[in-house]
Amino acid sequence: MLLIYTGNGKGKTSACVGQTLRALGQDMHVAFGQFMKKDGQAGEQRMLSRLLGDGFRAGGKGFLRKEEDRPAHREAALAMFDWGMRQLEDVDMLVLDETLYALGCGILEETEVRALVDKARERGVHLVLSGRGLPEWLAAEADLITEMGEVKHPWQQGVTATKGIEY
Repeated sequence: MLLIYTGNGKGKTSACVGQTLRALGQDMHVAFGQFMKKDGQAGEQRMLSRLLGDGFRAGGKGFLRKEEDRPAHREAALAMFDWGMRQLEDVDMLVLDETLYALGCGILEETEVRALVDKARERGVHLVLSGRGLPEWLAAEADLITEMGEVKHPWQQGVTATKGIEY
């Protein structure tokens, strides 16, 4: 199955982590990668690393803020993409957090994501993707789409990111 967690609301990564725990609870072999997030940046990374060992990788450079950083982001995205493609050989489920963000800002290409989806289907691997900006072509491919909608968030009152909540 192709599962997608998208939308402007908070909770996409948390849903991916929950999906990972559910699969692990059924003795499935899971790999979890993060496209944009740097290693050691978010609380879930420490726990996923403990649970998954080499089956976890945070390979991002952070979110793309400056155009001159694009080549480094593209290189990191390609390394994560290659890692993910290799994981499809040995897992029951592959979770790739922030794939849609990487796709939307152009550091991943449509052809690459299509190849990932095709290989996962060929191998019978559940593929879980997340991020904002779900393109129509990928929505048409998905078996399950959950859209997170922001109703209220502390940032609207000027509260900065909170440890254990946003990271």
